[in-house]
Formats: sequence, C-alpha cells, structure tokens
Amino acid sequence: MKKYFSGFYLAKLVCLLLLAGILCLSQKATALAAADTPYRESNLTGTTDERTNERAPGASENADDLAELNIANTVTITYGDGNGNVNGALRILVILTLIAVAPTLIIMMTSFTRIIIVLHFTRQALNTQTAPPNTVLIGIALFLTFFIMQPTFTEIYTEAVVPYEAGELSNEEALEKAVIPIRNFMNRQTLKKDVSMFMDISRQEWSGDINEIPMSVLVPSYIISELRYAFIIGFLIYIPFIVIDMVVASTLMSMGMMMLPPTTISMPFKILLFVLADGWYLIIKGLVDSFLLK
Repeated sequence: MKKYFSGFYLAKLVCLLLLAGILCLSQKATALAAADTPYRESNLTGTTDERTNERAPGASENADDLAELNIANTVTITYGDGNGNVNGALRILVILTLIAVAPTLIIMMTSFTRIIIVLHFTRQALNTQTAPPNTVLIGIALFLTFFIMQPTFTEIYTEAVVPYEAGELSNEEALEKAVIPIRNFMNRQTLKKDVSMFMDISRQEWSGDINEIPMSVLVPSYIISELRYAFIIGFLIYIPFIVIDMVVASTLMSMGMMMLPPTTISMPFKILLFVLADGWYLIIKGLVDSFLLK
C-alpha cells in the first residue's frame, strides 16, 4: 500500500513538472513573437501600409462619413451601369433563394391550396384512408397548379423576365412587372369582404379599387377565400357519400346487424358510385373550371 501511494505522488509530481515546462515554453514563444513584430501605432493588424481604413477608428462624424471610412465592410455590385446580365455567381444565389421560398409561394399564392384540400376531402369521403396516397395527391395538385397557372407564368416571363434580361428594365421595374400577373390572378379569386376585413384590421382606407390593395392585404385575403371555396366544394363532394352511409346504416339496423360497421359495407358502394359517375373527371374538371371561368 505504501508503494502504491508513493508511486501515485511521484506520477502527480511528474505531471506538475510537465505542466510548468509547457507554460514556460509558451511564455517564451509569446515574448519572441512580440519581439519580432514591428512597432505599430495601434492594435490594428498589419503595418501602416497594409491597413484597410483611411483614418483612425472613431474619426467619422456622421453616417455618410462612416460609409466612406468602412470601405472594407461594404459590398458594391455594378453590372453595365445597371443595364446588363447578372454575374453567374449572383444568378446561383438568386436561384437558391427562390428555391427556398418557392414552396411557400406555390402553396399560398397559386391554386395549389384549393386543389389539395379538395382532393383530400375526396379521399376522406370515399373512406379509402390512404388510396390515393399523399404523394399521388400532391403530385396531382402540383401538375394541376402548373396547368392553371401557366398563362400567369407565361405573362410574367414575357413582360418581366425577357425585358430584364435584355437590359430594358431595372430590378425594381422588373419586380413590379412580375407582380402584376400574380395580383390579377389573386384578385379574380378573392372576395371583397375578405379584403375589407383585412383592411379594417390593418386600419387602412380602401376605395374599392382592386389595384389599390397592398400585397400585405391581398395575400391573406386570397388565402382565406381559397379555404372558403375548398370547403364548399368538399361539402358538395361529401353529400352523395353521406347518403350512401345513411342508407347502408339503416339497412343494417333493420336487418339486426347493428354490430357490423356500416363503413365496411358502404365503402364498396362508394367506390362503385365514384367509378360509374367518373368522379375524377368531374372533380378535376370542376376544379379547373373554378379558376379559369372567373
């Protein structure tokens, strides 16, 4: 036991000596580095010729003077005096930004919301649970959205993208031109009472002209209107299938088969009615017409 303790204290002493040696070496290296470093008037890195500021820090008196002093902290991008093509790196940055924002824009500012809700109501009314699966429903909704929004996207490309690429429009003008087709599409699908509600909430006056609606009001008004239309269509889809459920439930009760779930018997009749009536054709046609006929 005594040998064990003596060995433990010896190892502890060796560790302390090593630690003291490391600290001494690090202080010596710091002193040598400071001795080799040329004299500087301040704490700035580099010599006077390598400084990135024109005057000493804190010499600015206003915001404009500060902007002139911080030449190393500002980025200026100029391409052809404002009339030219964007650099390839900037194009990639813009594209990646649009990809990140695109899902929200597609869902909230296009026909996607109404379509996916109606398709979901259809599946629930059929009581098929996962048929069609979510992936198929989202794919159908996306392709129908691209079909319905194709005239709007074409107008945006013709009126905004092409002139901008040709240098005929500035960034602000191209953005204003691109917003106009989207506004026209949402205006046709938005109810005035929804617009009035959000205008009252934001305490803004509105003369009733659709062109005077700000985007901060038009977008939520359009979303509320889309939800209303989607639930109305979903209710109409539910009606015939509810009738089938009631008939089947009444039949089973009259036969004394109350322990048998009515949905188990009614689901084949629902699918049969849906197929005989060509339900997918009617639903898709009704959805597309609800956008294009306004």
